[in-house]
Amino acid sequence: MSPLAGLGDGVAVLHQRLMPNASPGLGDGAWAFVPAALRPTACAVARSSSYEPALSQLPHVDRGQEGIAMKLARFDGDRLGIVEGDTVVDITDTVSPRRGGGRLHSFIEAVAEQGEPATVPAPDAVRHRLSDLTLACPLPAPPKVLAAPVNYLDHKAEMTVEHTVADLGVFLKARTSVIGPGDTVVLPYTDMRFDQEGELGIVIGRRVRNLSVEEAMTAVFGYTCLLDMSMRSTEDRSTRKSFDTFTPIGPWVVTADEIPDPAALGLRCWVGDTLRQETTIADMIFDVPTLVAYASSVMTLEPGDVIATGTPKGVGPVVDGDRIAVEIEAIGRLEVTVSDRGAIPYGQRVGAALSPARVTAHAPSHS
Repeated sequence: MSPLAGLGDGVAVLHQRLMPNASPGLGDGAWAFVPAALRPTACAVARSSSYEPALSQLPHVDRGQEGIAMKLARFDGDRLGIVEGDTVVDITDTVSPRRGGGRLHSFIEAVAEQGEPATVPAPDAVRHRLSDLTLACPLPAPPKVLAAPVNYLDHKAEMTVEHTVADLGVFLKARTSVIGPGDTVVLPYTDMRFDQEGELGIVIGRRVRNLSVEEAMTAVFGYTCLLDMSMRSTEDRSTRKSFDTFTPIGPWVVTADEIPDPAALGLRCWVGDTLRQETTIADMIFDVPTLVAYASSVMTLEPGDVIATGTPKGVGPVVDGDRIAVEIEAIGRLEVTVSDRGAIPYGQRVGAALSPARVTAHAPSHS
């Protein structure tokens, strides 16, 4: 029997409009998976006398108990699930992917476009052991990846630069630079320095422009861990940080209503067994609402956009064979490896012979 049996024609019609190719399974319970700031004041689906009993049949999912974050993960290709400890509740069949961005992106867009919940788990939703799954990049094709340069004073000092994000603004990274947990950062050159930069990633939940700082948090869908891999050279930031594989994100996205104060989060980043970076998000120059508001004053933000919030002190060279991990409280731990397979000398890059700069290559240390 259909999970929508007896729920009323209005529910079935709305479900068909939102997800024409998905199996039925829509109800108010879906609001448990949507940040509070993105929910309308009332659910716009029709009710019937049998609606509440149907909702009571949904599998139990922890919905924001104190100390428990709601995590949305992609796994085993493009399956979508809700992480509960060491278990994942599979909601794949209730979300139809659109425009190649993956099911999590589709979930975010459906909420933003319809003002209604995207999905709920079917009553017989499958549960998987997290350890049995291969996690995938939560947002493999974000509309945009924005980044904040020099957003920590201690990083400004270690880089001996004059300006901060307040003077420099934001820059764009190629959306094709995104990879996920367990993937490999591929270094393009054999004789240049490449650094790790551990960061908090913001995921935008609705289309906005010119937000005030006070309004900014209403546009945030959630948060993730992020690495902004960087080459040290004379090129523009967008070039030296946009090589394929240079924006790992993951391991999942935690909804914003589970993190009421992102400034309270702690961030740590390791290369191998060495702790290189440790900070609290409170040390940022542009905090989360200021950064979102500023970005929206420059360009339209869209559902699924990712904003890299900047890195603290402790950046340093990475080389072939390194393992990098960034961990943020209440979010999770993202791990990737480093390879120089296919790398060439910097002097052999396209256009090198025409460069007047004659940049001296920075051979990385293998210590």
